[in-house]
Amino acid sequence: MMDQYNLVQREEEREMFGLLADQGVGSIPWSPLAGGLVTRPWGDRSTSRGQANPTTDQQGRPLFLDSDKATVDAVQRIAEARGVSMAQVAMAWVLRNPVVDSPIVGATKAHHLADAAAALDIELTDDEATALEEHYTPREPTYF
Repeated sequence: MMDQYNLVQREEEREMFGLLADQGVGSIPWSPLAGGLVTRPWGDRSTSRGQANPTTDQQGRPLFLDSDKATVDAVQRIAEARGVSMAQVAMAWVLRNPVVDSPIVGATKAHHLADAAAALDIELTDDEATALEEHYTPREPTYF
């Protein structure tokens, strides 16, 4: 199943991931890095992607919430402590879910592919996963 799944859009965990696990079907999530939101410190709009990202989808649903700041901050803390990029930590979290077969990597630069590959070697601790997950705020799915 192709679905949206990342640290700030986890609604598939509510029902679909249980069904996928039960039926032996894998997930191929798109936007595993939340449009770059979880790859740079909160509020950093220094990249062209950061400047161009919309704040709502086509139906006006918000893509990001103020409460996402705590999640992004946790990604940053863990990345700095491990000496890796925020993208690697965020992708490692997505890959940690047993129903995820392979996230769709929307690479536009060579280092995006390097970060995605390096994430395969990162095994997050349970404490790190808890820190990444604890501030999640449920929201409406977007882009459908």
